[in-house]
Amino acid sequence: MGLFLLRRISVMILTALCLTFIVFFLTNLYPNLEKLAKSEGNFRMHEIEVATWLSNRGYRSPVDPELLRQFRAQEISRDEAAAQVNTGFDARLFRSYGEWLGVLPGHITQGADGKVRSRCFGEIASVDAIPEGQGRFCGVLQGDWGFSTVFKDEVGTIIATRLALTGKLMFWVMMLMVPSALILGVLAGMREGSTTDRALSTVAITTTATPEYVSGVIFIAVFTSSAVGLQWFNGSATQAMDNATFENFFLPVLTIALYGMGYIARMTRASMAEVMTAQYIRTARLKGVSFPNIVMKHALRNALIAPFTVIMLQFPWLLNGVVIVETLFNYKGFGWTLVQAAGNNDIELLLGVSVVSVIVVLVTQLISDIGYVYLNPRISVS
Repeated sequence: MGLFLLRRISVMILTALCLTFIVFFLTNLYPNLEKLAKSEGNFRMHEIEVATWLSNRGYRSPVDPELLRQFRAQEISRDEAAAQVNTGFDARLFRSYGEWLGVLPGHITQGADGKVRSRCFGEIASVDAIPEGQGRFCGVLQGDWGFSTVFKDEVGTIIATRLALTGKLMFWVMMLMVPSALILGVLAGMREGSTTDRALSTVAITTTATPEYVSGVIFIAVFTSSAVGLQWFNGSATQAMDNATFENFFLPVLTIALYGMGYIARMTRASMAEVMTAQYIRTARLKGVSFPNIVMKHALRNALIAPFTVIMLQFPWLLNGVVIVETLFNYKGFGWTLVQAAGNNDIELLLGVSVVSVIVVLVTQLISDIGYVYLNPRISVS
C-alpha cells in the first residue's frame, strides 16, 4: 500500500504541475494581459504602452530599448511601434510560471521606467533594499497567492473565506444527497422490475433530468413567492453566509442535492440489480438465508463499489458546479468567486481558484482509488 500511495502521489504532483501550467499559459495569453494592463493602467494606452506596462511588472519580456527610444523620440509612429511589439508567445512564460509557483526567485523586475518592483516587497528602491535574510521566493509554495485586482485583497484570504462557505454548503448537500440516493438505489435494485423499482427509477430520472437552474427557480416560485402563498423559506441565501438557518439555507441545499441524488441512485440501483443476480446470492437463497440478511451481509458491500466512485466525483463537481445555484440564491461561495474572477479577468484570483480545484479533484481521486481497493478485495494494489 505504501508503494501504491507513493506512486499515486507522484502521478498527482505531475498532473497538478501540467494542469496548473496549462491554466497559467491560458490566463497569461496576451489578450488577457492587455485587458489587465488597460484596466489597471489606462484604457487609452496604446500597444507599445501596454507592452511597457506589462514588462515593467514582470508579465512579459522587456520591450526592445531601441524601439522605446525611437518611439519616445517620435522617430517612429505609434502604429509602427505597435507593429514591432511581440504579442505572441513569450519565452518568459516559463520563468513567470516558476516565479508564480515559487521555485524561482523572482518578481524582482527593474522596468524601463527605472523602478524596481518585487512581488514580495512591492515597489522598492533597488534590489539591495531587500532586508537581509528575507526570502526572495514568493509563490504558491510559499503561501503567497498574489493580490486580487477585483476584490483588492490577498487571493489566499479570499479563497479561504469563499472555500469555507462552499464547504458548508457541500457538507449539508452530501448529508442530504448521499443517504437518500443510496436508500433509493438499494430499494430499487433489490427487486428489479417491481413496482417499487419503476416508481423510484422514475423519481431518480426526473431529478437528474431537471437542471439546477430549473428546479431552483421552481422552488423559489413555489416556496418563497407570495404568488403561490407558501412563504416557507427565504429566496436568498445571503444571510446563510453568516448565520445559516433552515429557512435561508434549505432551498440551495435541496436544489443541488436533488440533481446529484438521481445520478447516484441510478448507479446504485444498477449495481445492486447486477449483484442480486450473482451466483453467490443465488447460493445464499438456496441455503435458506433470509432476504434482509442477503441484502445487508452479502450484496450491499459489493453493490456500493460503483456508487462510491461516483460519490467521490461529486466533490469536485460540487466545488465548481455550484456556480448556478450560488448565483441564483446570491450565496457568495467558491463558485461565485470563480465567475467573478473569470468575468473580470482577475488573473491571480483565477489562478488561485484553479489550483484549489485541481488539488480537490486529484485528492478525491486518490481517496476514491484507496476506497475502491478496500471495498473490492479482489483488486491488488501491487
